[in-house]
Amino acid sequence: MKVRRLRAHKRGRIEIIPMIDVIFFLLATFMLASLAMQNLRSLAVNLPQGQAAAMSAKKPVTLTVTRDNQILINETPVTLANLASTLKPMLQTPDADIIVAADHAATQGVVVQAMLAARTAGAQHFLIAVKHAQ
Repeated sequence: MKVRRLRAHKRGRIEIIPMIDVIFFLLATFMLASLAMQNLRSLAVNLPQGQAAAMSAKKPVTLTVTRDNQILINETPVTLANLASTLKPMLQTPDADIIVAADHAATQGVVVQAMLAARTAGAQHFLIAVKHAQ
């Protein structure tokens, strides 16, 4: 005579719903952490509003034009005359990005002249910094 166990042996199974919850939690955590790690080296200027795509992971050079038309490269004051010579050593690769952070009250001519001087230093890619519209 064969004796049967009282309890039937159940196979373990993987619960998908808690796993999805954990994955979404990790995704949100990593997204917030990556946003906090973004470092824009520039002075606080009153940027125009707009919508833009996210920045790349490379370290770009920031060209700032303040309200009173003062030009700065990574928080270092420069003039239009020495902008190209100051910027040239900062451009490690030919496809380096230059972020232009110009105050909305800055003179458009000064911003364009600064971008042209940066182009003579070898800059080819310009990104315009904007404040997200709400």
